[in-house]
Amino acid sequence: MQLRYAFRLDPGPGQRVALARAFGCARVVYNDAVAARERAWREGAAFPSAGVLSKTLITEAKQSPGRQWLSEVSAVVLQQALRDVERAYTNFFSSLKGSRPGARVGAPRFKSKRDARQAIRFTANARWKITEAGRLLLPKIGEVKVRWSRRLPSVPSSVTVIRDAAGRYFASFVIETDPGADLARMPEADNLPSVGIDLGLTHFAVLSDGRVIDSPRFLRRAEKKLKKAQRELSRKQKRSNNREKARLKVARAHAQVADARREFHHQLSTRLIRESQAVAVEDLAVKALARTRLGKSVHDAGWAQFLAMLEYKAQRYARVFVKVGRLEPTSQVCSACGVKDGPKPLHVRTWTCTHCATVHDRDHNAAKNVKQAAGLAVTACRAQVRPELVPAQREEAGSHGIHTGTRAAQRHSTR
Repeated sequence: MQLRYAFRLDPGPGQRVALARAFGCARVVYNDAVAARERAWREGAAFPSAGVLSKTLITEAKQSPGRQWLSEVSAVVLQQALRDVERAYTNFFSSLKGSRPGARVGAPRFKSKRDARQAIRFTANARWKITEAGRLLLPKIGEVKVRWSRRLPSVPSSVTVIRDAAGRYFASFVIETDPGADLARMPEADNLPSVGIDLGLTHFAVLSDGRVIDSPRFLRRAEKKLKKAQRELSRKQKRSNNREKARLKVARAHAQVADARREFHHQLSTRLIRESQAVAVEDLAVKALARTRLGKSVHDAGWAQFLAMLEYKAQRYARVFVKVGRLEPTSQVCSACGVKDGPKPLHVRTWTCTHCATVHDRDHNAAKNVKQAAGLAVTACRAQVRPELVPAQREEAGSHGIHTGTRAAQRHSTR
């Protein structure tokens, strides 16, 4: 399994200039390639191939007076910019045809030096390396200091140097993990329980075993600081040095919020994967919820990022990850008797089942139903995991009870 390991960089003043030059050259080649494709589309001609673009936009451009400065950076950086264009157009056309899963992808756009994120990529043929002193040696840039927070599990195949909106530099290494070493890091899944998770805003997560994870609300807690920094930015004169300093202050405040949220998601997802053999969650319509009056709180929770972490960590450590359909009535069904009690407004946090008189906490009951709706799962040793037995009522013995989600179970069991 391929993963990315990111580390903070501390380039010197001269190295910052060299990195800015590399960012600019890669951006120019990228924009030239997009312009060439758009020109061919307007003229009704065939799209130029990658070889033709490499010859005209890199090799021949270096000999022209207007592009001689392209030779000041590594040729691998420019070649990777062309690869990014090809990949962007491939994703765009695949999205148009419907063969690419996920959200619709737009056509590639031109990059700007004012974009929040700048990046260049070095592959193995660029002859970059990690020195014995622990520095990152990049061609035509030099040895850059790295803040190593952990050891790399294997030799990286490529490195991407990134500058974010806050002016910070990162090195992102592509690592191929060892499945055996990954399984050795986690306890055996045979005797571990399965868990259902109900995500929310009052509490970040409520688990089917009764545990409650409070929502840190990083954005809400930092609103006062962000408001003050944004107000100072709005008062600065445009295109002035003071405005750039105020912009960096705002960007760094937002970066602190994003970093704290990401760290919280990593710690919680790793703990859940370590303590469970199967994890069931509800497939939430995050984009739709973000357009409601609760949009700021939804963005602050970061559900999509958390679910993505759960999914890839479950795959890495041989755990079962099941998504329950968003149309499953997890908040309307009694987890004790299976009777559907109807929809309830959000302000109703506890309710009593009209059939068995069981008092339910709304979120805890939903977490139990998520776990039950996941149906039969499969552990790492191919043993079956069954949810608790729920007696079917006389009037519901048939197809009127809660769905068992056997299709999802079959899909995961055949993997």
